[in-house]
Amino acid sequence: MIVHIQYIQMPTSESLSAIVSQNLEKVANKYQFVIRADVTFKLGNAHDGTDKICEIELSAPGPRLFAKSNTDNFEKSAAETVKDLERQLRKRKEKFENH
Repeated sequence: MIVHIQYIQMPTSESLSAIVSQNLEKVANKYQFVIRADVTFKLGNAHDGTDKICEIELSAPGPRLFAKSNTDNFEKSAAETVKDLERQLRKRKEKFENH
């Protein structure tokens, strides 16, 4: 799987890139049909502290899968987003097995 990470209006973080890549590799090992992951980190405008946004779009057979989360830190946002994508992948895999 190809992982493309983009940082918008914030400095690049090697540790954050490593964490996300590692989590996405686990997902790719579990779901071999995933081709590519586009990850975007950006700062939002929320005044309550939940302005760390992580968006991930996965390319796989069928429509693209997308998840987004915003929390008070990027690691939490990335973990929530990956968890949401795994839920979507599980549903997609069930559809494949039923047909």
